[in-house]
Parts: sequence; structure tokens; C-alpha cells
Amino acid sequence: MLYKHSVRIDRRKCMGCTNCIKSCPTEAIRVQRGKAKILDERCIDCGECLRACPHHAMIAVTTPVNGLNLFKYNIVIPCASLYSQFEDLEDCGNLFEALYEFGFDAIYEEARGAEIEAEALRTYFRSGEANFPVISCNCPVIPRLVTTLFPNLIDNLSPFVSATEIAARVAKEEFCALMNVEKESVGCYYIAPCAARMTNIKSPLGIDKSEVDGVFAMRDIYAKLMELMGKSKSSGSRRSVPFPAGAYGLGTAVIGGLSAAVGTKHYLAVDGIYNVMQCLEEIDNERLKNLKLVEASACFGGCVGGPLLFENQFVAKNRNRRLANSQPRTDLERDEHVLKYVHSPLIRYNKPFEPRSIMKLSDDVGEAMRMMERMERISKDLPGLDCGSCGSPSCRTLAEDIVRGQAVEMDCIFKLRDKLRILAQEMADLASAEKRG
Repeated sequence: MLYKHSVRIDRRKCMGCTNCIKSCPTEAIRVQRGKAKILDERCIDCGECLRACPHHAMIAVTTPVNGLNLFKYNIVIPCASLYSQFEDLEDCGNLFEALYEFGFDAIYEEARGAEIEAEALRTYFRSGEANFPVISCNCPVIPRLVTTLFPNLIDNLSPFVSATEIAARVAKEEFCALMNVEKESVGCYYIAPCAARMTNIKSPLGIDKSEVDGVFAMRDIYAKLMELMGKSKSSGSRRSVPFPAGAYGLGTAVIGGLSAAVGTKHYLAVDGIYNVMQCLEEIDNERLKNLKLVEASACFGGCVGGPLLFENQFVAKNRNRRLANSQPRTDLERDEHVLKYVHSPLIRYNKPFEPRSIMKLSDDVGEAMRMMERMERISKDLPGLDCGSCGSPSCRTLAEDIVRGQAVEMDCIFKLRDKLRILAQEMADLASAEKRG
């Protein structure tokens, strides 16, 4: 079965309330026959529906927590926002020991991958090859959003894979060299703040295959880590991490952190999917100029605001800042581990991004034109209130669904009301005529 997206619908819990269709930025959800339905070609896995559903009918698909038996060796990549989920975490030693106790053989921080990405971006800006502004692909939703709604900005997407993917590739490279083992025997697992990471490994953009082999939801693993951290504190034993991240890498969990690590003044750090869409539209229309870097996150606050986290995002943000400030600010331009990979093809995309057509009505151009004309006529005849009661997010999308044969005009409650009023008047007139006769 072809993997589509990381959010599924539990039809037993779905009440057809339409909250999800109003929250979806790409109009990828419909409510038909009383149940929500996701349109695969429109979904970008932003997770807004996960937050919006009051009945918890939207399910994030991730790797089961007990799924560590597929490989001989297992590496974990903790998200930079993981550290901020724990109160009074002054250093990462106890957390790392808990991860080892969980069953992982090695740890490579996503934050370290972010430091490699930051230095690679700085070098890229100086190379003269960059198409400014460069849009970071650290948030997995952003390249899907650009290829879906802003295809003119595809050339602006960063040539470097996300910090997560960088971390996975470098981790396997270093572990296999150290242990003298084959890559096929090593699994790499990411502790994630959002379900979009799952889609990124099952159906990646810009690469043939992701080196991340599984994604654990942070809220699923939190309780077990808390228990193991308590044991590690009492035992006093600690195992080290070969390439620990510094302040710059840890700071990337919060929006603006990557820009600070890159060191450019000409950047735009924007969070929240609708804010991101507004800024991308302004860039597309050439209203925002002199920018070198666009650091965008679908979640408010950055990764500390992910839908699969345990802690309040504002509390997490403050903890992240405190922890990052307690770490050394390494000079990335002189960091030997960072410099080892900055110019490596290992951290780059190897396939071009392709635009995704979500408005294609028909393969036949003539038929598509006729459908478009009919769609415009239907749209003008609808009330234009975009109430969502019909099960489509707007009157225009209802018109599109009608010409596609997936809805009818009477799905609009206002059209249905008018039709019922006319029928009622006709029945009254008929009854009156029969009485006179």
C-alpha cells in the first residue's frame, strides 16, 4: 500500500463537526455522509487538524514505541525540543543515559545536524550559487507547502536536507566507521514533535530514501524516559555522546534559532502555518526584498510547539532558552566535525522538487476548461458565506467538488432552504387550487 500521509481519521470518533475543514490551510478535508475525509493530493501533513478536532478523531501515525527489533544496532536522534519537555534539566547527561537504558546503542542529536546545516547555509550564501531568499527545509511541512501552493518558489528551497536527515546520515556514517559494521544492520530512530516527520521518511521529497527508519511520538516516549531518568540519577552512571551539540544547535528548537546559528542579519523567522503562507505569498509577489534566509515553521514557536509534545510550548520555549544559554557557543567555522560534512553531498538533496497540481480538473485540456467555466458559474450562484456546513471548506471548493462529481448543489443548506421554500409554496398553491376546485 502506497504511503499517503501521517494523519488518519478514526471514523468511530468522527462526529462530522467540520472543525477540521475550517483549520486545514490547503483545503484538504471534506465532511461527507457525516464523516471527515482527507484528500491525499492536497494534504501537506501540517497537523492543524490534530489540534482542531475536539473529538480526537484525527490520529497521528508514528512508529510503535516497542519497535526496536528490526535492526541489530539502533541509533536515536532526539529532537532539539525534547530537552525542554523535562523540568529542571540543567544538562543532558541524565536524559542521554535514559535513552541508552531505553535500548539505543548510540545517540546523535538533531541539534548537531542543525549546526552542520547552519554552517553549510553560511558557506552556500557566500558561494554565489544561492537563489535568495533561501527557504529552509528544516520543517518538513515547508517543502510540501511550497510545491503545492507556491511552485514559483521551488528554486528558493534550500539544497540541504533537514537537520533530522543530516543527523541520521552522519550518525550512520560515524557509527558504522567506529563499530566496523554494515549500514544495513543499523536503524536510526527520531523522537519527533510532529507527525509530518513520519511522512518525510515514508514518502520523502527531494531524496530517494530517508536514512531515518522510524519516528517515535514524543508524548508516547515521555513517561518511559521520565522513569528511566529517575533511575539514572540514583545510579550516578553516565555514558557520553561522541559529538554533543552546543548552544546554537539546541537553540534551533525555537523559531529564529537556525537564523541565529547561520549568523545572517537578513532573515525572516516566521511560525504558524497561516503566517508562513502569508509571507510566502509576499515573497512570491516580490514584496519582501533583501532577504537571505527564510526560516519557516508550521508550528507556532517552532518545534517546541509541535502537536505531539507533552509540555506547554511557552514553558518549553523558556526551558530551551535557559538550557541553550548554559551550553558553549562553538565557533562552527572551526568545528572539525561540522567542517567534515559541510561540503559533503551527504547533506544535500539529490532529486529536484516537483510542483504538485491540486487544481487539475481533467487530463483533457478542453474538458478542464469546460469544467472550470461550470465551476465559476456554480460558485457565483452560491451564497459565498464559506460556512462549511456543506462539508466543503468554502463555497468555491464546494463548486469544485460539484464539477468533480463529489458533491451536489443541494449540499449547500442555503440552496436547500431556498429549494424547500419553493416546494412548500408550490404545495400550498396546489392545495389552494384543489380547495377552490
